[in-house]
Amino acid sequence: MVASPVLKVIAERRSVRKYTGDPVTNEDLETLVRAGMAAPSSRDTRHWYFVVINDPLVLDKLVAGLPYSKMILTARHAIVVASDMKEAHGGSDVEYWVQDCAAAVENILLAAQAIGLGACWTAAHPRAERVAYVKQTLAMPETVIPLAVIAVGHPAGEDKPRDKFDPARLFWNKFDR
Repeated sequence: MVASPVLKVIAERRSVRKYTGDPVTNEDLETLVRAGMAAPSSRDTRHWYFVVINDPLVLDKLVAGLPYSKMILTARHAIVVASDMKEAHGGSDVEYWVQDCAAAVENILLAAQAIGLGACWTAAHPRAERVAYVKQTLAMPETVIPLAVIAVGHPAGEDKPRDKFDPARLFWNKFDR
């Protein structure tokens, strides 16, 4: 039994790939971005940028160049999480930006679950061709690198959460496989 509402949201979060196609309000999309911006970042640089996409033409174009992203078409919304290397601690050499943006993505995924929406993380980084495609499609500046494209929509109810706890992967005090 999960005691906390936060732990319940974490346990029930899943990657949603089937959506109803119903529109998501701008208010809900902003709520998700606010959750993303609440994530920690190295030296509190908050170097991330979020591109919310609800234009069907832009969504179609993104899907055309991103394998494994077809669910975006029925989700009807996406959020791209990106970082500006001029602002990120250590820039692209250290890659703290990846951790920072990944924390923002997870916050968005959890927030979507919490407000009754579905979401699915699809990758741009580290695949150079996907990064270039997203940058070109969204007219991103040279110094900005997209980490992920997140499908966001109303879940169709087909994707069910799974208990992913595996006691064989838990160690106490030392790694002892």
